[in-house]
Formats: sequence, structure tokens, C-alpha cells
Amino acid sequence: MARIFHLLPAQDWNDAKDGQSWSPPSLAAEGFIHCSKDHDQLRGVMQRLFADRTDMLALELETDNLAHTLVWEPSGSGEIYPHIYGPLNLDAAIVVWEVLPDGASGFALSEKSVLS
Repeated sequence: MARIFHLLPAQDWNDAKDGQSWSPPSLAAEGFIHCSKDHDQLRGVMQRLFADRTDMLALELETDNLAHTLVWEPSGSGEIYPHIYGPLNLDAAIVVWEVLPDGASGFALSEKSVLS
């Protein structure tokens, strides 16, 4: 049982959570959903791409429960990231983390809700 993480604005989660799946803009634009393999990689993505955002959540996903193909691929820097090739089935989310600003490390995760 491996777990990966996906960052999304809280409003996107609120809009999607009553449905069965969610398709972020990256799925239409790039053909896959960006994810992170662990908290360190997630923190790096947050700092690089969403540093000015205070409304982000991190979904912790159980990879065995994903309905679509998961592929581990290198980014432009060569670091390996997990990508989901299809809509995210929401029942793969097992924890929703609130991403909080933290002066020491940039961002911290606070468990918002456990799903199961």
C-alpha cells in the first residue's frame, strides 16, 4: 500500500467531494494529474508553485485504490514524480491535509479530515 499526495485549492475539493471523481485543469492540458511521492516532494512543489496561496489542501491518496493508471515519470529536473492518467476517483483519498504556512520550513500539514 503506497501513498501519494495531490495539491489542490480548497474550493476545488469542496466542489468535487460530493461527486465520484475530479478532473483538474492539468488533466485536460497535459493528459495527467500531478502528484508528489512524499511530504518532502510535496513541500517543494508547494514552495515552488503555490508559495503565495493560503487556501491549499493536500489529498493523501492510496495508490491501490486509484481507478486510472499511475506512472512514475521524471520532471524537467530529473526528479521522479507520480502522475495519474485519468480523472481522480475521490474514494482513493484517505486523508485531507490542510496546508498551513510555517515560518521555519515554509509549509506544514495539519490533518483536516480522515476519509474511510
